[in-house]
Amino acid sequence: MRKLIMWNVITLDGYFEGNQNWDLSFHNVVWGQELEKLSIEQLNAADYLVFGRVTYEGMAAYWTKEEGEIADLMNSIPKLVFSRTLKSADWNNTTLIRENASAEIKKLKEAGGKDMYVFGSANLSETFINDNLFEEYRIGIAPVILGSGRPLFRQGNAPKNLSLVSTQQLVTGGVVLKYSKNED
Repeated sequence: MRKLIMWNVITLDGYFEGNQNWDLSFHNVVWGQELEKLSIEQLNAADYLVFGRVTYEGMAAYWTKEEGEIADLMNSIPKLVFSRTLKSADWNNTTLIRENASAEIKKLKEAGGKDMYVFGSANLSETFINDNLFEEYRIGIAPVILGSGRPLFRQGNAPKNLSLVSTQQLVTGGVVLKYSKNED
């Protein structure tokens, strides 16, 4: 069965972006060779990248102008964008899905294959959390206290007990935590 995996970088105080969309300056603090290597490994293990509209628009605007191994992978891997308002999805290899994100992800998981990664996409991730669809949560923690911004995990999510799979300390002072869901 194909796995759905969340990958996000957050601040020590739990924010995945600042007060404005795409306020991700703290990513520069934690980025380095180790996260670059992890990013390439994750992308090589992916059948699909999964996005909500806001993250999709930002990622498409950024990655279509970049070069290098990560950009090549980001631009070539099939992408799913879930949105009821987006008119078109023009980034290479993107499928726009307007209805029932959880049902579509369940079908893709059952079909088997490599992993699917959700980057950013807090609203979509919240849906997947509440529908118990993530097999794994991979969280990079930047050694930054932002003080305010948009939390990755908002109040009202369904409680989940997780098991620690691994920790990786980064030379930048950050850490990558991998958790799997407990089977109920």
